[in-house]
Amino acid sequence: MSLISDLDRPIPEPAPGTARPWRMPMLLRVSAVIHVAMLLAALVFGAWAWALVVLAINHLVITVTGLLPRSTWLGANCTRLPAPAIARREISLTIDDGPDPVVTPQVLDLLAQHNVKATFFCIADKAARYPALCKHIVERGHAVENHSQRHRHWFSLLGMSGMHREISDAQQTLTRITGQRPRFFRPPAGLRNPFLDPVLARLGLHLVAWSRRGYDTRTGDSVAVSKRLLQGLQPGSILLVHDGNCALSPAGTPVLLEVLPIVFAAARHAELRFVTLSNALPTR
Repeated sequence: MSLISDLDRPIPEPAPGTARPWRMPMLLRVSAVIHVAMLLAALVFGAWAWALVVLAINHLVITVTGLLPRSTWLGANCTRLPAPAIARREISLTIDDGPDPVVTPQVLDLLAQHNVKATFFCIADKAARYPALCKHIVERGHAVENHSQRHRHWFSLLGMSGMHREISDAQQTLTRITGQRPRFFRPPAGLRNPFLDPVLARLGLHLVAWSRRGYDTRTGDSVAVSKRLLQGLQPGSILLVHDGNCALSPAGTPVLLEVLPIVFAAARHAELRFVTLSNALPTR
């Protein structure tokens, strides 16, 4: 697995009381055993070729697992709301890559019109550029969570120190702007590596993926995006859309603005209620 490693740099301490215990995931435990076994096989039996093949396969499995945003093999990963929220017929709308000065205010108006509360996974650099808009999200009863400081496309290739810096910087930026410390993290594109889980534990954050996504950054077809989001919609679903980098419809409208009323109507028909992640997910 190729990683941009900067482990030689010191990792700053998290805010007091924020860290939570970390337990190595089973996949990494198995990987550690494989590494020891292959080293012994190579040293004792001279089976260097077989050892290298097995290790290459092991690293390939870990790499592929990091490319699966909903996987739990590299650590805890929330892809749906817990049983109490399901019993209450709750679902969550999560909105990534903002805030956007054009799209986000219109999204907030739609949410208010339909009495829906949402969770915004904000890029901290964008939040710093539009702090009033980021504050407005919270003032209107929504939640702002951590989507990294810069949303680097190579985030999943960073070493532990690089990941810690990206996430910790975002925590500081978003907390300073909103007055509320984010509790959840979603990596850029949902991609990660084995370093992410211990970093999140150290910062007291919890990884959240999704149940359904609309791919609304790739297509401006509101019908297609809506179908993807609504297929299999049920209590406990976590929906993913974007107010930043949102595709445009044929009419030139950000497709999210056409999709949301469709999703809200379907949820009402199914008697589902939107809640923020912070209201649905326990974090201790």
